[in-house]
Amino acid sequence: MRLLIAVIAGLAAIVILVRAVEARFAFFPSAGEHPTPDDLGLTFERATLSTSDGEHLRAWLLPNPTARALVVYFHGNGGNLSMWLPILAGLHRQGFTVAAIDYRGYGSSTGRPSEQGLYRDVDAALEWASRLVRPGLPVLYWGRSLGATMAAYAATKQRPDGLVLESGFASARALLRASPVQGLLSIFSSYRFPTAEYAGLAGCPVLVMHGDADTVIPFGNGRELFATLPEPKRFLTIAGGDHNDVAPSDPRSYWSAVDEFVAALR
Repeated sequence: MRLLIAVIAGLAAIVILVRAVEARFAFFPSAGEHPTPDDLGLTFERATLSTSDGEHLRAWLLPNPTARALVVYFHGNGGNLSMWLPILAGLHRQGFTVAAIDYRGYGSSTGRPSEQGLYRDVDAALEWASRLVRPGLPVLYWGRSLGATMAAYAATKQRPDGLVLESGFASARALLRASPVQGLLSIFSSYRFPTAEYAGLAGCPVLVMHGDADTVIPFGNGRELFATLPEPKRFLTIAGGDHNDVAPSDPRSYWSAVDEFVAALR
């Protein structure tokens, strides 16, 4: 009985410890808002979005008068909008109107990040983006890394015309499976980030892209995510692509895959 009590107490202590520090291992926000699209000569609009629990999020809109789709973009777990600016600008140059947010605790947004908090941030982003939709203009939710989970979640709330999941993973546990210690700790974590589950419910075409040289989320995790999804779906291997590339390592194949995906939506 004493041994049982000691084991239960030990497990309880582990749960408390893991949940006290899990946010530090999941989120790496940077404060501030510099540079902005202005620094690249791009017209953009700032917006402040309110979440259901009272946080205020910074959002950017990069309008494109000849847009072939509206991209609602969800960035990864590090940095802020300014760090991801080269990617947003790249999407704009390829003919998209781009709407993007900084999650709570990132950039100029208030609050502290958590899994459930980020879902509330996505809800606020969708309410904002719904006012940007134009007749005949396809809507894409595009998420990178942790943002892939957010984009997939968004698709379960308001179905887009297409979903792009870049450098993502099937779930937090799938990502940590390769490490026995981290895998064990993930059992006690409250974080799940079930990308595959959400994307499977999206009910729209999905393009999964993953670099075969990804040093953060291994290529196999991207393949695992893809394997769980129903049709219609497509997978692109980004040859030589690493996790935090701000420009595609193989731009011709990358943008050709995106162009074909968008064209099929039309």
